[in-house]
Amino acid sequence: MNPLLNQLKPYPFERLRQLLADAKPTHQYEQPINLSIGEPKHATPPIIKEAIMANLNGLASYPATKGSLALRTTIAQWIARRYDIDTPNPDTQVLPCLGSREALFSFIQTLLTGEQDSIVVCPNPFYQIYEGASYLGGATPYFVNASLDHPFTHEWESIPESVWQKTQLLIVCSPDNPTGRVVSLAEWQYLFELSDKYNFIIASDECYSEIYFDQKPLGILQAATLCGRSDYHRMICFSSLSKRSNVPGMRSGFVAGDEKLIKPFLLYRTYHGSAMSDVVAAASIVAWQDEEHVKQNRILYQEKFKHVFPILKPVLDVTMPEASFYLWAGTPIADTDFVKALYEHANVTLLPGSFLSRENTAGINPGKNRVRIALVAPIEECIEGAKRIAQFVKTMKIG
Repeated sequence: MNPLLNQLKPYPFERLRQLLADAKPTHQYEQPINLSIGEPKHATPPIIKEAIMANLNGLASYPATKGSLALRTTIAQWIARRYDIDTPNPDTQVLPCLGSREALFSFIQTLLTGEQDSIVVCPNPFYQIYEGASYLGGATPYFVNASLDHPFTHEWESIPESVWQKTQLLIVCSPDNPTGRVVSLAEWQYLFELSDKYNFIIASDECYSEIYFDQKPLGILQAATLCGRSDYHRMICFSSLSKRSNVPGMRSGFVAGDEKLIKPFLLYRTYHGSAMSDVVAAASIVAWQDEEHVKQNRILYQEKFKHVFPILKPVLDVTMPEASFYLWAGTPIADTDFVKALYEHANVTLLPGSFLSRENTAGINPGKNRVRIALVAPIEECIEGAKRIAQFVKTMKIG
């Protein structure tokens, strides 16, 4: 076996399963409410289902790894509309993928050189795929904490030059999972300048970009254009239909950016066997071309936050995110104790923040004493879950 596999840590939901293994929920609340996992629960738009049914003949042929020109062109046009930038070249700057998770995992390993002291700089808290792919690519993740103060700005300035000198890749998640923070233009400019100085690649995970409230989140390609960097040198972004269009089971997304990064990634994928089915491609074209269902999806999330946030604000340390469907809430006791007790007393499941984070070199875990609350269930269930949480906090005995 590959010895690097030994460096992989248990996934957060496996740790959650172990945490709750011996917990028994109260009979007071028979209906379990699970707000721990970020899996969209809204209905899949009919137009996508219809496109799948109309293109089942696509099952009869092997799909191309590069995807069809029609799909790449549709994605490129969506990027241009969404971010108000020139249309990326669909032949060289866009590549369909099987969701952002698959692409992130394989891209990270594609670009890493395997040098023993190479580093991947990751946000902290973070999506664990970043860490696993870094280890399997022969690199060491260096975790940059989100500030413990709002609005959870990452402490890029704290990274010593000795780390930047060994960095091959910087991963940014914007909108961020789990904090819901969006990287600003000034912050992007700072990161671009660091990339120029130390010659590392920036990968931007933007799978939550269409779940927002007041303002469209800025993306890396848009930020690059505003900074006069329209060649996207050493930049790449990842996006997906899963959250935008409520099709997590379709596994459809894209990679876009620097054509010098896209080309070797396509070569890797040719061997990797990760081509998108023609059936999924046809449905993806329909999904990327339609914005009405995305607007309706946002309204559903906005309505949930409108009702849930006022219930939780008086009892937990919580602020509204800029985007995404998570609340990143502080807890009055250790996050693992809070999650277990909440499950036992209210039959509500949340994810401990410490399971999404690592201690940095200063021994600080930014997820400690926080929980991630995913508002993906139907609105009535989210409201009921929030009421149970609030009641639990009001009645719990601390210390």
